[in-house]
Amino acid sequence: MRFSEFIVPGAIRTNLQAEEKEAAIREMVKALVDAGVVSHENFEGIVKAILRREELGSTGIWRGIAVPHTKHPGVQRVVGMVAISRTGVDFNSLDGERVHLFFLLVSPPDRPGDHLRALEHIARQLRDETFTRVLKQAQTPEEVQQLLQEADNGQPRVRARS
Repeated sequence: MRFSEFIVPGAIRTNLQAEEKEAAIREMVKALVDAGVVSHENFEGIVKAILRREELGSTGIWRGIAVPHTKHPGVQRVVGMVAISRTGVDFNSLDGERVHLFFLLVSPPDRPGDHLRALEHIARQLRDETFTRVLKQAQTPEEVQQLLQEADNGQPRVRARS
């Protein structure tokens, strides 16, 4: 699965304002609502489902990255978004670091394979330290989208900012 198949361009945020976990999750799910891929009626249910998943163990994994995700019947296909926090979010990360880069994913419960493939694609790309460094530095949603497209196409990321 490629980023272009599940990341919603209109939901990308490059200046997340929240400073703590629940507020960040709410802000990211609201971006999916604003982009028209999640209904207002499903907003609270999706937020609560993500928070329940976080209770099982933080999706703040390492190097200032988190991948909050859930399955919810309020979506018809896998939808995701990318968010960048300039100040970092206290996300109870496994490494204790504040999170600056988020990939949020919501999948329909009846599509577990798609959910897993999307998570695998995210994880595979996040192993590339250059990709994550350059992505954290992106200033606009368009820059994020370009970097995701380059990752989908297997292009090298050599445009790191100094």
